[in-house]
Amino acid sequence: MNKLIFVFLFIHFISSSQNNFIGSIERLSVEIDKFIEKNSKIEIIAKGFDWSEGPVWSNKLNALLFSDVPNNIIYKWDEINGLEIFLQNIGYSGIVPNSKQSGTNGLTIDSEGNLIICMHGDRRIVKLSDWQSNIVSPLVTSYNNKLFNSPNDLIYNSKNELFFTDPPYGLKKGDFDELKQLKFNGVFRLSPNGKIKLIINNLLRPNGIAISNNEKILYVANSNSKNPVIMKYQITKEEVINPEIFFDGSMLSKKDIGAFDGLKVHPSGTIFATGPGGVLLINSEGKHIGTIRTEVRTANCAFDDKFEYIYMTSHQYLTRLKINRLDP
Repeated sequence: MNKLIFVFLFIHFISSSQNNFIGSIERLSVEIDKFIEKNSKIEIIAKGFDWSEGPVWSNKLNALLFSDVPNNIIYKWDEINGLEIFLQNIGYSGIVPNSKQSGTNGLTIDSEGNLIICMHGDRRIVKLSDWQSNIVSPLVTSYNNKLFNSPNDLIYNSKNELFFTDPPYGLKKGDFDELKQLKFNGVFRLSPNGKIKLIINNLLRPNGIAISNNEKILYVANSNSKNPVIMKYQITKEEVINPEIFFDGSMLSKKDIGAFDGLKVHPSGTIFATGPGGVLLINSEGKHIGTIRTEVRTANCAFDDKFEYIYMTSHQYLTRLKINRLDP
């Protein structure tokens, strides 16, 4: 009897351990070995979400914050307490018309430590200054007196200028929704004084957004299935110029699930971009050196403050992978 119990517990332990990991690392160049050790595994650290998105590391909390968009929840995860609800029912409040009623999406932290939130449902970007409450203040609500579609992802530069994307994913019928007020899906630049400027209006599905370490290049992921590319632009004082395709994912999209979505720039300059197959590692010259193959559609990713882990919002999962910092 004791032997049977031991065997059962052993099998249960092995099964539980196996369930904590997912996927594999695809190595297309030895260059990826500098970032990811040979024995590194993709770890599932939380699960049970409808669509996890918008991760950001909070130094203040020493934790990761991320959205579960359909459920209108921002979660917090840390090493000590694991998964907790951080905020809920703020992404959609009903203050503007939206038949889809989805929650928050992209998150970032400003220079003063405030949490900046893309309100997918309320079609605006807000600031959370008091982290003990659900009270937020609007940062930007419209462009030329027209509501945004559904702000998706965002990033600050060192001048406190906020760059963000505005695809129609938060509208029930997308581009054909009767509540859509803008005729385009844009990329915007918000200055510290509140001036809003449209800088890109010709991408069908602008989504993830990132800035190079020297702040000279803006990267924008286009989630359009017919044109799955990551674009790059030169940043000037007032606009972005010289658009180029940084990486074309057309061939990958034919064989792997997932579309280009969130992306982050590693201190080395290499781009970690969610896309077909998981999270692609693309060096600063545009060479695809490997993929963190999560086996599920992966929306976005974020580094911790020490660049020791890459955290990935992978559909129903929150996953992470140990990485190396590699300063330039």
